[in-house]
Amino acid sequence: MKELHEFRKEYTLGRLSEDKLTEHPISLFDIWLKDAIDAQLPDPNAMTVATVDASGRPNQRIVLLKEVSQEGFVFYTNLGSNKAKDLANNANISLHFPWYFLERQVSVQGKAHKLSRAQDAKYFFSRPKDSQLGAWASQQSRPISTRELLLTQFHQMKEKFAQGDIPLPDFWGGYIIKPERIEFWQGGEHRLHDRFEYLKQSDNTWSIQRLMP
Repeated sequence: MKELHEFRKEYTLGRLSEDKLTEHPISLFDIWLKDAIDAQLPDPNAMTVATVDASGRPNQRIVLLKEVSQEGFVFYTNLGSNKAKDLANNANISLHFPWYFLERQVSVQGKAHKLSRAQDAKYFFSRPKDSQLGAWASQQSRPISTRELLLTQFHQMKEKFAQGDIPLPDFWGGYIIKPERIEFWQGGEHRLHDRFEYLKQSDNTWSIQRLMP
C-alpha cells in the first residue's frame, strides 16, 4: 500500500480565468452547479455545512442544497438538531461544495436566516411521503438505542398519518444562507491553482480579487 505522501496528481482539467468570471458570484455558481449535474457527479448538490457551537467548537456535516438564488443558499433540517442549536447561538456559517472530479471547490461564508413557515411548508409538502414521515420519526442529533427503535417510530408515524396529508412539524424548517464571501477554486498544473474571491460590499455589489494558491 502506498504511503499517503506518495499520492500525487496534476490538476489539468481546466482553468478559471478573469474572462470567465461573472459580476455576481451566484451566476458563476449556477454555471458550475450545472457542470456538476451534467457530469453526473453523485449528489452534485451535496455541501459541507460548518457551524460553531456555544463553546466555540466547529462542527461539520453534509447536507443537500435545495434552492439557490442571488439571495442565497437554502437547506432544511430538524430545528432541534445540533446545527440548528449552533445557528441559534451564532448565525455565522460556512458552506463547501467539493466537486473533486471536476477539480473544483466553492467555499461560502455568510449568515443563516430562518425561512418563513410558508416557505417551509411549500418545500415540506413537495417531499415524498416517506421523507415527510422520516422528519416526524427522527429527533435529529439525539441518542437512540437501536435502529429497530427508530424504525418502530417511523411505522408509528406512518399509522398515525395514514389518512390525509401529513402536517408540517413545528420542529422542522429551513435556512437561507446569505453569502458575504464566496471563493471559487479550480485546480491547476504544478499546484498553481486558480482562486478568485468575491466579497460583498456595503452597497450590495461584489468586489473580486485573485488569490495565490
